[in-house]
Amino acid sequence: MQSAAQSWLVLKLTNSSLMLGVVSFAQFLPILLVGLVAGVIVDRVDRRRMIIATQTLLMISAFVLAALTWSGRVRVIHVIILAAFNGTVSSFDMPGRQSFVVEMVGYDDLANAIALNSMMFNGARMIGPAIAGLLIAWLGLGTCFFLNGVSFIAVIWSLWLMEIPARTIATNGARLFRQLSEGLAYVWKHRAIFHQMMLAAVANGLGYQYLVLVPLFARNVLHGDARSYGFLVAIQGLGSVIGAATLASRVTTQGIRNNLIVGLLISGIGIIVFGLSRSMVISLAAQLVIGAGLTNFRASNNTLVQLFVSDELRGRVMSTYQLAAVGMAPLGALEVGYLGNRIGPRATVVICGAITIGCMAMLITRLRSIGAAESPALEAVD
Repeated sequence: MQSAAQSWLVLKLTNSSLMLGVVSFAQFLPILLVGLVAGVIVDRVDRRRMIIATQTLLMISAFVLAALTWSGRVRVIHVIILAAFNGTVSSFDMPGRQSFVVEMVGYDDLANAIALNSMMFNGARMIGPAIAGLLIAWLGLGTCFFLNGVSFIAVIWSLWLMEIPARTIATNGARLFRQLSEGLAYVWKHRAIFHQMMLAAVANGLGYQYLVLVPLFARNVLHGDARSYGFLVAIQGLGSVIGAATLASRVTTQGIRNNLIVGLLISGIGIIVFGLSRSMVISLAAQLVIGAGLTNFRASNNTLVQLFVSDELRGRVMSTYQLAAVGMAPLGALEVGYLGNRIGPRATVVICGAITIGCMAMLITRLRSIGAAESPALEAVD
């Protein structure tokens, strides 16, 4: 809900695709700067307590943006600063949460847990933007930011109530940069993980960055309002829930690899159709297909990486994966925002779709490497 409201706020303040890209750049840039170091810290601390701290900081940020919006003093520079702050906190939060999943469920249920997590997350993506669109029209942007802040209370309370067995944290005295190099060496040595991270970098950093231009499409191409934008994002969330539902029934490595191919193919086609469409109905249908494909790709890729990695290096490897999957987004967002101004949003979105389909071709050439990976966890799911 906050994400939808934030994009609409930037569009309202600037009416610029470039500024939409700048805000996205500010939000994801910290992952490039501190993401790898964050992974070392995730391996050194109690992950549950760290997540509580990061969620508290994100809650405070939401309340600040709500206050600025309600007071009428909000400017785009405020949004950029808070986006950068959220990105810095998320650099620690994201690998922490991803690494925490296996502590809760163990290896045997890891694939299903990630699929369930994806279904819950995308269920919220389906409902949240639709609610945001209605709230923006009825009660204003500030209400969306405030309700997001309130929602963190439930998250933080749930984390406090969890009873998780204590994890043994290595205390070998290794220096931070030595531990960092160990994580990078692990990724480089295990080619299956390396290829998956390269794939995530290109697909998420360029192909799926068409999302930066969706609010511009809602208002300037499809001639809609905040509610139209909310429904465009929400219908993609519905597609993501449908895609996630298929993941739980395909937890073998062969099934997960097939999901990677299908996900990239159908989301790439959907992005191209969305870019060419001038009809709200066709655009909604395209967003539904994109959502299903996007979730199949992202959740399957995440599952395979988690299954390949050893637990003592999990935080560092997942932060490297985050750097690949999310860290390229700021550069891609700027590029997409710039191209949207130069050649138009429709042509830019079509290019994003073509890049996504190109990622599918790259994946097919690397399937042998991914299939040959050795992992005790993979034996459990196969």
